[in-house]
Amino acid sequence: LCCECGQFHLLLDNHLYNFQDEVDDELICHICLQPLLQPMDTPCGHTYCFKCLENFMQEYNFCPMDRKKLSFQQCHKSSLLVRNLLDKLIVFCPFKAECQQTMQRCELEAHLQNRCPGFRKYKSELQRKKNPISKGKEDPPTKVETNTPKDPEVPSGGSSLVAESSAAAVVSLGTAEPGLVNPAFEETEEGESLIQKGNYRTSLVAETTTIEIHREDPEEELGMRIVGGKDTPLGNIVVQEVLRDSVIAADGRIAPGDHILEVNGVNISSVTHCQAVSFLRHPGPVLHLMVLQEKGFSNKTAQQDSTSATNREVIHVTLIKRDRSEPLGIKLIRKTDEAGIFILDLLEGGLAAKNGKLSRNDRVLSINGQDLRQGTPEAAAQIIQTTESRVNFVVLRQPGIQLSDLVEDGSTSNNSSSSSSSNGGSPVHHRRRIDQNHYRRKSTYQKGYVNHEKTVAIKKEPKESLGITIGGGRDNKNKLPIYVTSVQPIGCLFRDGRIKRGDVLLSINGIDLTHLNYYEAVSALKSNAASHSVVLKALEILSLNSTEPSLDMKEQGFSWSPLWITWLGLPSYLHFCQDIVLSKGNLESWGFSIVGGFEESKGNQPFFIKTIVPGTPAFRDRKLKCGDEIVAVNGVPAIGMSNSELIPMLKEQKNKVTLTVVSWPGSLV
Repeated sequence: LCCECGQFHLLLDNHLYNFQDEVDDELICHICLQPLLQPMDTPCGHTYCFKCLENFMQEYNFCPMDRKKLSFQQCHKSSLLVRNLLDKLIVFCPFKAECQQTMQRCELEAHLQNRCPGFRKYKSELQRKKNPISKGKEDPPTKVETNTPKDPEVPSGGSSLVAESSAAAVVSLGTAEPGLVNPAFEETEEGESLIQKGNYRTSLVAETTTIEIHREDPEEELGMRIVGGKDTPLGNIVVQEVLRDSVIAADGRIAPGDHILEVNGVNISSVTHCQAVSFLRHPGPVLHLMVLQEKGFSNKTAQQDSTSATNREVIHVTLIKRDRSEPLGIKLIRKTDEAGIFILDLLEGGLAAKNGKLSRNDRVLSINGQDLRQGTPEAAAQIIQTTESRVNFVVLRQPGIQLSDLVEDGSTSNNSSSSSSSNGGSPVHHRRRIDQNHYRRKSTYQKGYVNHEKTVAIKKEPKESLGITIGGGRDNKNKLPIYVTSVQPIGCLFRDGRIKRGDVLLSINGIDLTHLNYYEAVSALKSNAASHSVVLKALEILSLNSTEPSLDMKEQGFSWSPLWITWLGLPSYLHFCQDIVLSKGNLESWGFSIVGGFEESKGNQPFFIKTIVPGTPAFRDRKLKCGDEIVAVNGVPAIGMSNSELIPMLKEQKNKVTLTVVSWPGSLV
């Protein structure tokens, strides 16, 4: 007996169902003459069951209907609309004697496993036949079994808060994201969940919102800066700053720290930084954004957590992907007070949301038979990512439960499965404290970008101008080096052609420009431009990815400034480090999460601030921003550390911590 359809058939044959109503001929497979299962479309416009067509094509090389030449590789899965229509066909429970219920076809398997008295009776009788000694004894409560004899060996640790958060944020589970460790969610020294005064426990509240932005001028910039992307440790696209008097500021609903999940219906939770910028800069009078917003910690008594075990329900859900890369639209997180992973939210319009069987707060017990009762969000993402079609969930539903004490986020941007938990590893005491002036690290994060230092010597007329405009300066709020914002067609540098927009100016005629403020740099350039010859040293940052969108061609109407990701390619001697001192009470969390750190598969990566939780010390201080790089903690350099080394350092700081950070401005959209 098949446990999915409740009827007898050969293992390799299609499932059998008893349909309540006559099914439209358009939804019938013309090989088996039954309603379609896993429908596949041919190039000639016909649709068959996956198994029927696969078996047929093993013997023939033509379409069964019009006999046109055909190979199985030319066929593709039918549209989501067709599959949803088929899944919603009403069927009878096959155990009519004990159960007269009807349900949608996609609900039958869960009904049989959890609610059908006839199927339960059948299993009991089968069990008694196998074990005659137990005859007459009452059947034990149903227990979820998996195919694995023990817990899978997965690294402990954080995934991103996907509230796809960028996980402390949200994430669509299509790919795995680098390990994210979350000092925002602290535990006590004894390793227990954080308890506040009055026996209150903190719970992180996050929600997704669809926001419609209207622009009178379709070309007007939105007025916000963003960081992140799948080509960075941050994974998700995060709002770093909202500019005053901008379109976004006037709307008032988007704030720094929000994670942008969709732009005009396009999922950008797993795109590169440049691709996200291109989507957000696309002109138009109306812009639809889906964002994940963290609302901060809410308080609740511990009693609210206790739910009788009798209210728990084990539910089986199968989601079918059209291809391996299709995301399910599920946001997963962990708790500090309970093992396993939980569903934080379902992305609107995603595969899971359309299916409608999974719910917020469900605890994931297994996926495709892999035991996840002690698992992590990244382990779940890895299983889902490598699954071709059917993703089978077993979840535990506990009515009325709220998510509490999030430890980390589970997101999907990069294909990393290595991470560390926020309480993993041992505190590092032996590292030498060093001076801030010595944070010039040998390694820099230059994924996709290379530096090219060039010397440009030009002969010119004394009155001829250089013909460039510049930006940056160490008096800038981000302490940027001097860079070229435009090369005008009237100057000698335009004629020469070697200095380009975006180049970082290092020196002119031997005068160092890297430590000057804006007005000092303008003065130095003007005074040296009066001579007959000028020698400029500059740093050009080149992208290695020729497939990225050409943003320069799409920037009409936008104020030009370098992309955030290009700043990450600067050598460390051009970084300006600043100290941020945070203070907190004994029962508070620092209020931020981080990603990055050393991984064997990727080497040294910087630590980035991914999430800042509203209402926490990091949020109240206002100096720390999403996308900031942590260079050191209390003077101890972070380069070369893993998550499991840095997190204990942060957690052992009781009431005060000094973070040395490098802050680059996000890309303007």
